[in-house]
Amino acid sequence: MKFKGGFNVLLEGRPEGLIKSMPEPDILYLPLKTRRFNFSDIKVTESQQVKAGACLASDPDNYELPLLAPRAGKVRMDAAAGYIVLDDIAKHEEHLYTDEDGMSHIAQEMGAGEIKRHKLLNLGAWEFFYDAYNGRLPDPLGQPQAIIVSTVSLEPFVARGDVQLQNRLLEFERGLEHLQSLLEYQPIYLIMPDIKSDFAAQVHEHIRGYAWVKMIEVPMVYPYDNFTILARKLGLKKDAGPVWGVKTEGVLAVDKALTLNKPCLSRIVAIGGHEVRSPIHLSVMQGYPLKVILDTFALGYNYRVIMNGILSGQEMAVDALGIDNECRGLTILPELKQREFLGFMRAGWDRQSYSKCFLSSLKKGFSERLTTAVRGEKRPCISCNFCAEVCPAGILPYLIHKYLYSDMIDEAEMAGVDLCIRCGLCSFVCPSKIELKQQFYDAQIQIETEKGQSQGTGE
Repeated sequence: MKFKGGFNVLLEGRPEGLIKSMPEPDILYLPLKTRRFNFSDIKVTESQQVKAGACLASDPDNYELPLLAPRAGKVRMDAAAGYIVLDDIAKHEEHLYTDEDGMSHIAQEMGAGEIKRHKLLNLGAWEFFYDAYNGRLPDPLGQPQAIIVSTVSLEPFVARGDVQLQNRLLEFERGLEHLQSLLEYQPIYLIMPDIKSDFAAQVHEHIRGYAWVKMIEVPMVYPYDNFTILARKLGLKKDAGPVWGVKTEGVLAVDKALTLNKPCLSRIVAIGGHEVRSPIHLSVMQGYPLKVILDTFALGYNYRVIMNGILSGQEMAVDALGIDNECRGLTILPELKQREFLGFMRAGWDRQSYSKCFLSSLKKGFSERLTTAVRGEKRPCISCNFCAEVCPAGILPYLIHKYLYSDMIDEAEMAGVDLCIRCGLCSFVCPSKIELKQQFYDAQIQIETEKGQSQGTGE
């Protein structure tokens, strides 16, 4: 399998391969809105006592995906805007899924596969599934043309698949078997890194007997783990039906829901960056107080927090209170607001540049300290072609940028702006500091909206 573009971003503060369990909290802040979900259908009331695993709210636009209570406690609806707050937290006790009345009703209408999917949805495992082409939550009762399972996480800094698989290969194996039971004849593609290590050999040995799993090795270059890129390279056509994407944590969640019959209430979150004391992976539950994590691991107080990867993630709001159910990583960057005096005259022995314009190009690869400082002001596009070189989608970002800058949205669409996977590499290497990723995302939304409006009017 050949890939285009891609680039490895080396940054200081890479989390170690250890997983630390955070202490039990006194209070939980569960966000009602995340990047993909909006839990607007509230199922609880003020001061209501709930059990661990109880449904607090659901997303009516995403197949009634539930927001589950990570612990037993008392509901506070008005304690923080945009959150369901749980206090009087009880000691953690896991319970089996016991909605027997609901399940017996479903059993009359569904087969065994549909019952499994219903459990995945209601036990919090379905939120780990993605439509490979648009990133949305797929239909739990739909039939995919294939499932792509990726054990690789290449963006700094999100939870790594190898860390999550430590001592859990049996659970991963069972999760794959459960996924296969949801299919008829469709294949499962297992994405593995093309490296030789004892751990990789162990995974290969475990999966070798599964004829229905097609193992695909990819280079350790970002973003070759992206589901959209993988689906295209595997020849899975967008118009041939949905392609499901599941990461390592999703397979483990499937095993927990279908083997143990328990709700998925915790996450493995990578916490990294130069401003982190001992970068590591954390085992935390949804709603865990963000302040507790930052007070424990952040150095100083003047920093910025990026959630879910430094290239494709988003900045956390200053008033964010708790970890949401999509969080896979927290990157803490020092906030540098003061410009460096005569910075353009520095030889740059400690700076990296894709254009190799610094003295550091004479050095071997090294991890760089990333801050929020901008090296110079934003400038017009200089058509350096760097963005096209690193683009894994094979488009010409600089050309699309010029079309969009001139409000030529039709030309941008013809140039393939819809093929952008929003990996962020073009913005990262751009010497003019143009926010290409955001510009292309806005254009995709505009095109999708205009197409929807035109279909609605019958034009």
